[in-house]
Amino acid sequence: MKNEELQNLRQDYSAATLTEKEVRQDPINQFDKWFNDAIAANVNEPNAMTLATATINGHPSARIVLLKGFNKEGFMFYTNYLSRKGKEIAKNPLASTVFFWPELERQVRIEGTIEKLSREESEAYFHSRPKASQLGALVSAQSQEIAGRKVLEEKMVELEAAYADKDVPKPSYWGGYILKPRLVEFWQGRSSRLHDRIVYKKIDNKNWKIVRLAP
Repeated sequence: MKNEELQNLRQDYSAATLTEKEVRQDPINQFDKWFNDAIAANVNEPNAMTLATATINGHPSARIVLLKGFNKEGFMFYTNYLSRKGKEIAKNPLASTVFFWPELERQVRIEGTIEKLSREESEAYFHSRPKASQLGALVSAQSQEIAGRKVLEEKMVELEAAYADKDVPKPSYWGGYILKPRLVEFWQGRSSRLHDRIVYKKIDNKNWKIVRLAP
């Protein structure tokens, strides 16, 4: 595709509006509403989110992970603690994540601090996963260089045999995190790029300030 053609790719948004009067007073409740809207609209993988982390020196990296729970405290996901994101979180817990639901012309952006979930929470989720996914966590030294895919496939066959009649133990290097938000932005696409942007800013342990940003 030529740059001229790429520059002309655009879409005018007109699916909905977002006003200060209609949003809920707590961003988690507002997220719950929008998340349920995404499920009702049959959005493909509505829990897929772009998670951005950074090194202690500020070098960023981003990837798609899956939201596996949320509550008043924050947004939860699971991964390998020794992965690139795990290592970055250990040294720099500041992070952000973005949900994009194009079918609804909506985006949610969250900024905050990441903490580990308890061992009990990680254990419970790990053992709720399909056995193949549990074994996958044992097979993969996530983010490490390997000689080829055959390394993974051979290890998987080996572990399938070893745990054919046994429970798979959760590895110590795998578990959950929670992103505790300090800022949550709800973006609704609007015509002529005059999008609605409603932002919640945390002002203390309980309360949020709601403001509108220019698009």
